[in-house]
Amino acid sequence: MTERTALPDAPGTGGAGAKPDAAVVRDALGVGVAVGLSGFAFGVTSAGSGLTLAQTCALSLLVFTGASQFALVGALAAGGNPLTAAAGAFFLGVRNAFYGLRLSQLLALPRAVRPFAAQWVIDETTAVALAQPTRRAVRIGFTVTGLTLYVLWNLTTLLGALGAEAIGDTDAWGLDAAGPAVFLALLAPMLKDTTERAVAALAVLLGLGLLPVLAAGVPVLVAALAAPLVLWARGRRAGGAEDDGPVRGATEEEDGR
Repeated sequence: MTERTALPDAPGTGGAGAKPDAAVVRDALGVGVAVGLSGFAFGVTSAGSGLTLAQTCALSLLVFTGASQFALVGALAAGGNPLTAAAGAFFLGVRNAFYGLRLSQLLALPRAVRPFAAQWVIDETTAVALAQPTRRAVRIGFTVTGLTLYVLWNLTTLLGALGAEAIGDTDAWGLDAAGPAVFLALLAPMLKDTTERAVAALAVLLGLGLLPVLAAGVPVLVAALAAPLVLWARGRRAGGAEDDGPVRGATEEEDGR
């Protein structure tokens, strides 16, 4: 995906193309508050799927990656096998490892701090960090977004789980769609080229198309095949174009004779 590369801060200047700290904090708070409030939807959905208050809060405290959490409780609520549900959530969470590879370069944090920062490597903190022009701005954006989101997400998860009984039928409210909707809203602007859009489109087709025929949680696993399939097709097409090049050139040379 196309992204802006944070530059090391120049001494005394705040870095090339520096952005005011207040503007970074404002943007980070906007994302943190907007997404953090959707933790209420997770709390309600999790409680409605049969998880206890302690289990629901532990998921937000320890897992802390919304899409994976919603995938897990959604699969359990649909009657899916716990192992399948956990596998689907795990594969959704793997994306954070790739985010971490990029953010480790941009943040350049001391080794002692990295294990703690890893807990906040999620879609929202990555999106805010990659939008910043300097390392200082990256660090501020990552920290403010992560702190705001972690506190609000866990607080609203607790409130949602406690209020699930008062709400009644959680399925009727459609709150389980809040998390995925936020994830898609963050993802869509990052799909810059044809390959990325093709991967996203194929993943949607696989996931939705297989819902009626596969057990809950399995379509998510199958949808993960979209990326290697598209990349394989792209490689085949590129290889075919290279093979046709010399043949076409030789034919034109023979015709010229």
